[in-house]
Amino acid sequence: MRRAVLALGARQRDALGAIVAIGTVLAVTLWALHPSLLLATTLTAGGDTGAHVALPWFLRTELLPHGQLTGWYPGWFAGFPLYTYYFVLADLICALASYVIPYTVAFKLTTILGSLLLPACAYAMGRCFRLRAPIPACLAAATLPFLFETSFTISGGNLFSTLAGEYAFSLALALALLAIGLFARGMRSGRGVVAAAVVLAATLAAHALPWAWALVGIAILAVIDAVPSRLAPRDPVPAPAAAGWRTAGSFLARAGALSLALSAWWLLPWVTGQAYTISMGYVNDGQPGQPSYASHLFPSGDRVMLGVALVGLGVAWAQRSRFGVWLTTLTVLAAVAYVADPQGSLWDQRLLPFWFLGGWLVCGWLAGVLCTWVAARARQHAEERWIADVHAGLRRRGARAALPTGWPAALSGAVVVALVAAVVVLPPMTSVVPRSFLTSLGITPSANEVPNWSAYNYSGYQGVRGWSTFAKDWPEYRAVVAMMARAGRTHGCGQSMWEYDPAETDFGTTESLMLLPYWTDNCIGSMEGLLFESSATTPYHFLNQSELSVTPSDPMVGLPYGPSGSPNVVLGLRHLQLLGVRYFLAFTPSIVRQALRSRLVVPIASTGPWRYQGHARTWHLFIVRDAPLAIGLTHVPNVITTLGHKGSWLSATVAWWLDPSRWGVYLAQGGPASWPRRAFPAHVVARPLKPVVVSDAVATVDRVRFRVDRLGVPVVVRVSYFPRWHASGASGPWRVSPNLMVVVPTQHTVTLTYEGSTATTVGSLVTLLGIAIAVGCLAVAWRRRAVARRSPR
Repeated sequence: MRRAVLALGARQRDALGAIVAIGTVLAVTLWALHPSLLLATTLTAGGDTGAHVALPWFLRTELLPHGQLTGWYPGWFAGFPLYTYYFVLADLICALASYVIPYTVAFKLTTILGSLLLPACAYAMGRCFRLRAPIPACLAAATLPFLFETSFTISGGNLFSTLAGEYAFSLALALALLAIGLFARGMRSGRGVVAAAVVLAATLAAHALPWAWALVGIAILAVIDAVPSRLAPRDPVPAPAAAGWRTAGSFLARAGALSLALSAWWLLPWVTGQAYTISMGYVNDGQPGQPSYASHLFPSGDRVMLGVALVGLGVAWAQRSRFGVWLTTLTVLAAVAYVADPQGSLWDQRLLPFWFLGGWLVCGWLAGVLCTWVAARARQHAEERWIADVHAGLRRRGARAALPTGWPAALSGAVVVALVAAVVVLPPMTSVVPRSFLTSLGITPSANEVPNWSAYNYSGYQGVRGWSTFAKDWPEYRAVVAMMARAGRTHGCGQSMWEYDPAETDFGTTESLMLLPYWTDNCIGSMEGLLFESSATTPYHFLNQSELSVTPSDPMVGLPYGPSGSPNVVLGLRHLQLLGVRYFLAFTPSIVRQALRSRLVVPIASTGPWRYQGHARTWHLFIVRDAPLAIGLTHVPNVITTLGHKGSWLSATVAWWLDPSRWGVYLAQGGPASWPRRAFPAHVVARPLKPVVVSDAVATVDRVRFRVDRLGVPVVVRVSYFPRWHASGASGPWRVSPNLMVVVPTQHTVTLTYEGSTATTVGSLVTLLGIAIAVGCLAVAWRRRAVARRSPR
């Protein structure tokens, strides 16, 4: 084996070490994710992932056929702008792959794509920094324990978070490493502007948080490279000298501008549309009643790793390593940002993945440096021994054996680090070591293991034979979905509200009924969905859920929910009427009885009783009375001049929402000059209107159409407001409480369509210009290389 390795060239030896390191990470990761289940055609269940499956399918079937990457999604929260505030790249990959392989398989493979790319991108980053083998391979190997990190499960990056629904974050994190590496190379060489810009833009298209982390990393790198040469950091192994600040600054300006141009199609609408997002109000750590910062930054299972990383920090600064100083600085800043993150701006636990990834990468870098040092000492010892043997007459001076310069570090270092990482991860899967030892390492040998989580997710809603431990109540779930589909065909399409209960996890996730739009081809919507921050209707839905559920989730902080366990069904059903919700689905006997007594609903179907894991339930489906899609107003809306778009609007409309006596007069953010203007929402003017009959109201994916028998009377459209809605045959639309649209018909047929905006138009034009520049740069570079190849040497 040693002779075979020695026969390889330096590059081949380095490549072999990288293959061993990256291959080990991929092999262990894939084994934990169960390839047989990944290739099964079951629909992925589990956590948020089990509801995310609806979005790439909508992208594939509705948006891409119309040449769009963003659009209106009517399936959740009475509609919201899809991929305007969230990220499209991962779902786009899934949608495109589904043209070749089954959609269900394409989605599964997309969810693990970022995790599989992470070791390769870490290796590529090391290579771009011109780190000598085995350091890049060690960086790749260090991603394995990070992927199996157990200190957090929903913040992003590790496999637990990916399986919980953060697969877009995982993809962006891998791309962020590659983007940083390309910028590090370009700032010294001046080359690769297009590649660096494209990868950084792709990072943003995957997720904004890793993109922001990459920007901070690039900024730190720029500062390091701006240090005068006599003080500048250097790597512990030979590396090209910095090309100078002028080259680095030029590269940063060109690549940064091009990347922003390539991202403008999404970034500009996102920036200008922040007024129509909401905050869930999650409380940061360190606040009263929340975990301390230290408990999350220094969990018991990671203290050994963090101690090694601290040694790596000292070595990096002592050796003035460009890469080591950069990496340790970025890691420390992640911890500082986690502690200093202002309350309400960003949930600080989303910053933890950068702290732990940085710590593991510092450990990998330190291992690579130590392997390099050991290999250098081995070569020096071999050289000294050969000289001594020559002087002693044991060897001839001309018979000196070749001393390999690369393989001890490149191969043995990568193998050792990969095996060490594998040893850390494999025990909880094979259960061959004492539980106490695993617990001391931060590994949980219980149901909270990646293999168990992945088996639960990827056996799907339907389940896979042979995985009975992870069975779900597929027959009951299928019956509920079939009942809703029949209702849509018989009674018409529309929004639905379902009673929430933690027991619904028996279906595969408590969010399983969010897939009603997926199962019914967008005929039946779900008032609950994911991407809470993307819809300003979210708060009113969760207030409804609290009124119509015995055990609601109440996830949004700061809302005036009613007493837990005491639903107000009558008020909840009246709220459904206000939002134009057509169907209500419940199974708790007390909720069903109250709904029937209210006379606000009509029972149309039921399924059950179903028994599963000790539960017995019968699902009852109701039509909500007097909940049309569009209805004429009885009083002129009042424009409240002091309300902004976010906090003040939410506070005023929640108070209006909870007081039925105020529903006759809608609060508005704008409207015709003839509408009353008031400074305070409590001091409205009740100006009556002539009655108007609204008929033939129909809603499709991005269009609402209806007829009126009288012009000039405001009509409220029970679809979530967003500025990209445009009216034909009416003036408006304007935003009215709680987050609906109102128009004033100028023709008897009114049509509302979801279209573009100034921000989307300008952003798209800038991106097209950026693409043209990128293509032009590549063409010029290709032409120069072709000329250089033909010119005489």
